[in-house]
Amino acid sequence: MFARGLPVASRMTPQVAGGALRHVLEIAIDGTAKLPGAKAHASRQLQRHGGATDGAVDGIIDFHVKMAGAQGFVTNLGGLAALPVTMPANLAGVAIVQVRMVAALAHIRGYDLDDNRVRTALIMCLLGGEQVAKKILSGRLPTSPLAVATAPVFDPHLDQRVAEEVLSDLIQRVGGKNLALTVTRRVPILGGGVGAVMDGIATHQIGKYAKSELVVRRSLGS
Repeated sequence: MFARGLPVASRMTPQVAGGALRHVLEIAIDGTAKLPGAKAHASRQLQRHGGATDGAVDGIIDFHVKMAGAQGFVTNLGGLAALPVTMPANLAGVAIVQVRMVAALAHIRGYDLDDNRVRTALIMCLLGGEQVAKKILSGRLPTSPLAVATAPVFDPHLDQRVAEEVLSDLIQRVGGKNLALTVTRRVPILGGGVGAVMDGIATHQIGKYAKSELVVRRSLGS
């Protein structure tokens, strides 16, 4: 599936890249019949942790790390029907899980998920701290997700650039996973779990980065 989907995804125009990631963002925030949205998940975690926001944030990250590792569930998430040509199903599925995690965390910490500046920052967090730092240093991105989320105005050109950078990073990540799967495919037990492990690790790293980057603005638990 990856081998067929990646060439198509890698030929996306900037407009298509932005549209695909916006669709992913909408699914993650609004939810589907199979997947409650980010706000609903954030509320559930707050209830589970007695209103303690720190515990809820950690619960959000742990939940989505496990979800990212559940390959069958991720690939069969509802709401992907509009993306079969532009994004491979697993790529879109993992992206939805990771954006939902970051969005739920941001919601708990007082960010408005309907604000376009915040939505750009949520997508940007998928790069992870190391990649964001590298892209800022190289001039490919101007600033951090926190600065984008709290900027005076929404910048549509920056939003498009972030979409392109994130999509490129996701494609490279899936390509690396494909290589690992190819190397381990002769060992069924190892090969069967390597993709799940890699998605879980990436999701954990993104969650920890978002937790440190998107500082509290207005805690829902207070």
